[in-house]
Amino acid sequence: MGDTHPAARSCAEKSMSVSTKLVDRLLARLVRKGSLELVHFDGSTARFGTAAPGYPDVAIRLTDKKVARDILLDPRLGTGEAYMDGRIAIERGDIMDLVSLIRMNNRWEDKARLGPPSLPRRIRGRVANAIRAANKPGSSKRNVAHHYDIGNDLYRLMLDEEHMQYSCAYFARDAMTLGEAQEAKLAHIAAKLNLKSGASVLDIGCGWGGMAIFLAQNADVTVHGITLSEQQLALARERAEAAGVADRVRFELVDYRDLAARGASYDRIVSVGMFEHVGAPQFETFFRCCANMLARDGAMLVHTIGRMGSPGRTDAFTDKWIFPGGYIPALSETVAASEKVRLIASDVETLRVHYARTIREWYARCIANRASIEALMDARFYLLWTFYLAGAATAFEHGGMCNYQIQFIRDRNALPLTRTYIEEGEARLMSG
Repeated sequence: MGDTHPAARSCAEKSMSVSTKLVDRLLARLVRKGSLELVHFDGSTARFGTAAPGYPDVAIRLTDKKVARDILLDPRLGTGEAYMDGRIAIERGDIMDLVSLIRMNNRWEDKARLGPPSLPRRIRGRVANAIRAANKPGSSKRNVAHHYDIGNDLYRLMLDEEHMQYSCAYFARDAMTLGEAQEAKLAHIAAKLNLKSGASVLDIGCGWGGMAIFLAQNADVTVHGITLSEQQLALARERAEAAGVADRVRFELVDYRDLAARGASYDRIVSVGMFEHVGAPQFETFFRCCANMLARDGAMLVHTIGRMGSPGRTDAFTDKWIFPGGYIPALSETVAASEKVRLIASDVETLRVHYARTIREWYARCIANRASIEALMDARFYLLWTFYLAGAATAFEHGGMCNYQIQFIRDRNALPLTRTYIEEGEARLMSG
């Protein structure tokens, strides 16, 4: 076979040149403070920004001629996939520095935006999101397994040893370990539930059992934890036995919709880090099921990642690689869905930067355990995972993400008239 025709080579080189110029133009707009050095596949070098205190200094190299094009088609997906495939090499700094540099220069409060995906990608993304967001019971279990059944050993390396909480911690004081901040979160939520002796509690999306075990240990209640992850279920049961609360905690592999169809009823309902997986088309169904399962004088607490602005959509990288079928809700659409079933939003708290601190702790543990993670999974997974954590941490530091804790009641007289019971209950739980 002969060499590529000169006209074809010229076309390819022209295309590469256009992609290179467009990426340079994009980065010049995105990076103003701090510095980024970029070595293109063709060996040309571009520098962006100006060194500034507190801003990272990063150098990267594109090892593939198609990287620039992929970034232009969809900045988040293209960058993430190129990084996890080793096509973006970071030669100064790390992936957290790179993502932080971009985010710090484009803070949500400043109304700056990253470049949008191309029109065809946006159309395909919206169609795919709509299909996945339907989140029927069968697809929900598959989606959960995609993220949570990848191995308990991985999460043991990343999460706090005390409670294995894969959700936003609560840094009530500056100097707190991750385990202490997670326990503070559990106490904060338990206090908002205003638990009474003998109460029955439903924990929707119970994870590895941390919340259920904490409630059983610190309040005279029984807890029914439900999950769609088989690996979480097995470890939750094991941890409850080890904690000596297996007689007061029951874990089950069941969808909340199926549980509601049984006619189950509880004095309290708690859901931490699960609502993000419900999918917007199922919001009303979720709240209707919860309202039907909640006692007339009961209380419910939903702890969820949320958008600080108006409703949006899941980015392609997260939807494809991390949380298929997931959707981060805006406060407006969450409360609107609950209103349709006459649940009263009795207390709303916005946690602004707690999750950023939490995820940076997870990231540091992953960095420290790189060899173990690569042995458990592989090198590509490690890059995927650290890119995900870097994006998540910086989204809470500089992007539009936060956490909401929303308390719901069915009867306006179900809880005390002032919030003092929350502070008092929290202090009591933390001192015990």
